[in-house]
Amino acid sequence: MRARYVFPPGFLWGTATAAHQMEGGNTNNTWHAWEQAGRVLEGHTAGRACDWWSGRWREDFDRAAEAGQNAHRLSVEWSRIQPAPDRWDEDALEHYRQMVRGLRERGMTPFVTLHHFTDPLWLAEMGGWENPETPQHFARFVGRVVDALKAYVADWCTINEPNVYTALGYVEGVFPPGKQDVRAALQVAEHLALGHAAAYEVIHRLQPEARVGLVLYYRPMTPARPWFPPDVAVARAQHRWFNHYFAWAAGLGRRLLPVGSRRDRRLGPSLDFFGLNYYTSDRLAFAPHRPGYARRVFPPEAPLSEHGDIAHAPQGMFQGIRWAQRFGVPVIVTENGVEDGEDTLCPRYLAEHIHQMWRALNLYGTVKGYFHWTLVDNFEWDRGWTRRFGLWALERETQRRTPRPSADLYAAICRANALDTDTVARYAPQTLLALLPGSHGVS
Repeated sequence: MRARYVFPPGFLWGTATAAHQMEGGNTNNTWHAWEQAGRVLEGHTAGRACDWWSGRWREDFDRAAEAGQNAHRLSVEWSRIQPAPDRWDEDALEHYRQMVRGLRERGMTPFVTLHHFTDPLWLAEMGGWENPETPQHFARFVGRVVDALKAYVADWCTINEPNVYTALGYVEGVFPPGKQDVRAALQVAEHLALGHAAAYEVIHRLQPEARVGLVLYYRPMTPARPWFPPDVAVARAQHRWFNHYFAWAAGLGRRLLPVGSRRDRRLGPSLDFFGLNYYTSDRLAFAPHRPGYARRVFPPEAPLSEHGDIAHAPQGMFQGIRWAQRFGVPVIVTENGVEDGEDTLCPRYLAEHIHQMWRALNLYGTVKGYFHWTLVDNFEWDRGWTRRFGLWALERETQRRTPRPSADLYAAICRANALDTDTVARYAPQTLLALLPGSHGVS
């Protein structure tokens, strides 16, 4: 039996990257300071990263275009563009202008993320996102970037994963600034939501035809023991605050409260598309001595990634799109991938998640694009260089890139604008059963 899952004409296929993880030489931001303080696994630092600031973005964009990708999501580094509160670096803006123009010259649509986890040191010294003035600092930065790049860019992601930024930086303390302070986390969440709304307004004032979205990490959370009320309660609470807070702010213009929500005219609605990042799913068990009163476990039947960070749970992709489409704007999968240096799970993961995206697209009709994380192995934040997500492997010392088999699988999908069983049989035969009509796991 054969099957062919075809995507609509003009569907966006690409990979996603972030400035600090790719460029190298970023020394004026919070993550560089965090690395220098030894706060990254095994003492790793970004260092040269993938050497994009020296120009290797050109060869990587060539690889992406040759592999059939018609779009790319990248970010700009705030601390390069505005190295001090009263100073702007026009050379840095010109560097980014060359990059987005380079994408256009290769027939690729640029999606530019304006904030991807890093803050300038001068902003951190002013209190970072705890400071109520930061949304306006961000809006001024956004205005400068949009004015410089709008000739080549019409698609903007304001803030990447504000829910992760808040949870890991201010609740768990494993991202800068390393706090475990729920009150500070709530302040930061409010100011990030206001920062997105302010950026949305600035972008549309400068570029009325622009499409602006917020990028959220959606993580399905179900009770580990559905019959146990405390598990049900913590799963509902974590789902509400992690998944709903920023989605309701940007999508509905509503601020979540401990009980219920209220309308806040400063927030929007402020979405032209919904950027959905999906990696894995959780089951939550009540644990009174842990942050959020919950212990996370993966679905027991799900295969795990190389270091056990991600469970292969493709049904969560379908659930995430079903959840996101309720906000009434197109959905773009802005990140999806798995750490897998040996490339043993990634082909299956890639094929089955894209299939679930196709299912959701056919039911809801709102999915417009997919960006795989990531193009080349890069610096993975608190895990340093120990996690490998790239379609191309990176040898750090030589900067040599080597394609993994998943690169060929993804290229076949991009070129065909379709996922079919012949391609899967060649690159990921272990997943054929899941993709055949009527087989287990497919409805």
